[in-house]
Amino acid sequence: MEFGVGYFPTYDGMRPGEVAKLAEERGHSAIYFAEHTHIPATETDRAPGKPLPAKYWRTYDLFVALTAAAAATNHLRVASGICLVIERDPIITAKEVASVDHLSGGRLEFGVGAGWNRTEMRNHGTDPRVRMAVLRERVEAMKEIWTHDEASYSGKYVSFERIWSWPKPAQRPHPPVLVGGAGPTVLDRVLAFGDAWFPNYHPEIYDRVAELRARADRHIEVQVMSVPADPKVFERLRAAGVRRVSQWLPSGPRWRVERAMDTWEAAIADYNPE
Repeated sequence: MEFGVGYFPTYDGMRPGEVAKLAEERGHSAIYFAEHTHIPATETDRAPGKPLPAKYWRTYDLFVALTAAAAATNHLRVASGICLVIERDPIITAKEVASVDHLSGGRLEFGVGAGWNRTEMRNHGTDPRVRMAVLRERVEAMKEIWTHDEASYSGKYVSFERIWSWPKPAQRPHPPVLVGGAGPTVLDRVLAFGDAWFPNYHPEIYDRVAELRARADRHIEVQVMSVPADPKVFERLRAAGVRRVSQWLPSGPRWRVERAMDTWEAAIADYNPE
């Protein structure tokens, strides 16, 4: 089983390239960067934490951060955790994904999701009531662009005919699509257009992984974020067939990031002593 870290790449914290280089030097397999284009000042609809930490509205652009991480490393997998596809133009996003994957030599993993802040969605012109359908069509449309010299897509929310877009991703047929979320219908989305399920850790995850395995007619990976620094949890996730487990690092100066890495790595060492 592999281990990784997640990070909100804020402008007032350790820079994304520096965090990525540190993660690679310390033996992690991947780094995930969070994304929010903005946070509405008037409310934080369904916020995961109250009060909402300032890191949510202080992040660099996701693909700028991923590029910096890729440029600073040689082997580390660089991932979106997650890209809010419903807030992005799919043709531009397809270009950004392909560009980072091409420049990194095929090291990008594309975590996608709909997010939780409904006002944030509305500010981008997306009706929250149809966000899951928008997510699916935009991912499907991007796959067409990545895998065809001349791409077309016709859907209710995305439509274009005969477009050319290069570069194509270095990975074939495209970077793995990691579908985030843990709601009641998330496995439907994973099975429809995902290469992996990418939930946050929660006690019911083991039953959901078993359900995914029972329903899938192809290999689908599972990667889990927000995993407790507990060797017993690592072992149970490994036994369930999880490929990679990761934990969020705090945004801030180097000493704070390193201290959190030390705690995470101590648990890894206890799980897998040399």
